[in-house]
Amino acid sequence: MSLEGHPIVGDVCAECGEPRDRHDRHVRFRLPDPVLGLDEAEREALTWSTDDMMQVQGYGAFIRCLLPVSLTGGYSVTFAVWLGVHPDVLQKAYAVWWEPEYATLKLSGVLANAIPPWGDQVMAAPAEAVVRDREQLPYITRSPHAVLSDVLRREWPHADVLRMVP
Repeated sequence: MSLEGHPIVGDVCAECGEPRDRHDRHVRFRLPDPVLGLDEAEREALTWSTDDMMQVQGYGAFIRCLLPVSLTGGYSVTFAVWLGVHPDVLQKAYAVWWEPEYATLKLSGVLANAIPPWGDQVMAAPAEAVVRDREQLPYITRSPHAVLSDVLRREWPHADVLRMVP
């Protein structure tokens, strides 16, 4: 039996040895990388936030976006990442987040998480995000950055990517 060219033995992929249910993944970054070094009390004192937006005094403004990565065999990993944006962009996004105008929201900023397995190669890469579905976060759809652009448009060996994803 095979699934789009990848042999499956029971519930385990014969190509990579991972359980099949780990192939289509959703990974949510809890915080933007620039604020990871702050202890919780300091971060709370400096931060205004909702579930999907935050501004951290001295560190910047951030909006959570989805970054889809296509994997071989028809699989995918979708990262819920933070996009670093100008504070004015954060305020405009907040104003329309729960309104019909959200459907036309477009964001420009820089990636604020090091995405495995590309890590620092994509950290701080410029990116653009748009709303595809009013019920979901904006999707990062393009980047002028060579590596991030490749991440968005290429299909990646699922074994290489899944091995690095928690």
